[in-house]
Amino acid sequence: MPTLTRTNPIGVHALVWVGDTSPASVERAITQTKDAGFDLLELSLHDSASLDTAAARKSLEAAGLGVACSRGLAFDADVSSADPAVVARGEALLQESLATTHDLGGTHLTGALYSALGKYGQPLSSAGRANVVSVLRELAREGQRRGMTLGLEICNRYETNVINTAHDALVLADDIGEDNVLIHLDTYHMNIEEDDLVRPVHEVGDRLGYVHIGENHRGYLGSGHLDFTSFFHALADIGYGGPITFESFSSAVVMRGLSNDLAIWRNLWSDGADLARHAHGYITGQLAANHHP
Repeated sequence: MPTLTRTNPIGVHALVWVGDTSPASVERAITQTKDAGFDLLELSLHDSASLDTAAARKSLEAAGLGVACSRGLAFDADVSSADPAVVARGEALLQESLATTHDLGGTHLTGALYSALGKYGQPLSSAGRANVVSVLRELAREGQRRGMTLGLEICNRYETNVINTAHDALVLADDIGEDNVLIHLDTYHMNIEEDDLVRPVHEVGDRLGYVHIGENHRGYLGSGHLDFTSFFHALADIGYGGPITFESFSSAVVMRGLSNDLAIWRNLWSDGADLARHAHGYITGQLAANHHP
């Protein structure tokens, strides 16, 4: 019978706790992540200018927590643009983010690394796609030198025009052609774009490197309509052993820029600690149900 290892690192996105990456906010996020029983904290690098990387790494190590970093780009720093100056700004942000992730002690840089995060007014151009492939190939090679992986997070059509399905992501990864470029599935986005929550997992298989668990409305797990049981069965089918990170957003916690990009207009929860404890229990329960010694 297919099984999950129960050694999957279980993570939580820092925006469950705090709206920026200032030293005080990062310290709070680390403490609350540890207290809620998680193994890993995911930090968005949209606010990296305020991040004290050395202090954050020291606190993460003291807490015994792993770290992963994520980001998307902006329309004026977009590697899927046909404008070389815009692409260059995006590439600089990606290289900076890779270095920051490494300096924090992380090995996973993931997210919409391939485009701005927002609604595009036209399809991706062939020139823009070629720029994505070129930039991410070089980023992946730098990542290999640092022992790191890149995650292509598949986002819905209202947040990118580059990849919207697992199949799209696999084709892009093939074109990039580097073994450390892995696929990042997110149940929130899958609910919009995929036929179901099972076949994409099977199609990606051993190229799955990171998972976001989020409800269809990004609130409490189990309070929406997503078929998480089938999704976790599919993860067990492929023997997935990587991170499973809970991602949820509410207008109760606001990160300037990113909250607007993601259209976080509703207050789906106000108590991040209760939300996170519930999510940890929900995910561990699913893992336990799919573990057969």
